[in-house]
Amino acid sequence: MGQTGTDRFKTVILLLAATGLIAGLALWLAGRADLASLAWLIGVAPALAALVVEILRSLRAGEVGLDIVAALSMTAALVFGETLAAAVVAVMYSGGSFLEAFAEGRARAEMHDLLSRVPRTATRHQNGGLEEVLLDDIAPGDRLLIRQGDVVPVDGTVASQTAFVDTSALTGEPLPVRLARGAEAMSGSTNAGEAFDLTATREAKDSTYAGIVRLVEEAQASKAPM
Repeated sequence: MGQTGTDRFKTVILLLAATGLIAGLALWLAGRADLASLAWLIGVAPALAALVVEILRSLRAGEVGLDIVAALSMTAALVFGETLAAAVVAVMYSGGSFLEAFAEGRARAEMHDLLSRVPRTATRHQNGGLEEVLLDDIAPGDRLLIRQGDVVPVDGTVASQTAFVDTSALTGEPLPVRLARGAEAMSGSTNAGEAFDLTATREAKDSTYAGIVRLVEEAQASKAPM
């Protein structure tokens, strides 16, 4: 999973804050309290500057977050000469920001994987032959051919004698599942056996996989309340 420019920036801020804190502690233990205070200050400065920029951006967007509390804590500690306390807050803030960026990166990668699995077309039985149709053209009752390795495009029931599907992307089940005739097959599962026929029971937009994609998109678009 690649890092964005923002992710790399937050990583650098965390490294600077942590390095300043550790170096300051080492100097303090060595009896150099003056240099320790300077090291802590150097570690705090980038984190505080980044925090102020983030707060200004949030205020322009009409949002108020807990970043203000962290900024006030660091500023107050510096004003009263408590550089160690400021350094600890800087590490806590930058560490939390780094973890948030890491989680967002994971979510982006998982969303990409979800979308990359969505089929664009399906093979439908029509007038004794087969035709490629767009997912939006599939209607309940259509009989579809699901070839080996194909992702099931819509929810439906197995119209062949049997089918083996891989549902790991949906349920986490590592082994293929055997489905008998009439059993429900979820969209997003993968045909792990021979080709089989599927009778569509839902349109693509109302199927299981489309619902999962929508939920993930909504979760990514929403922000946790303050």
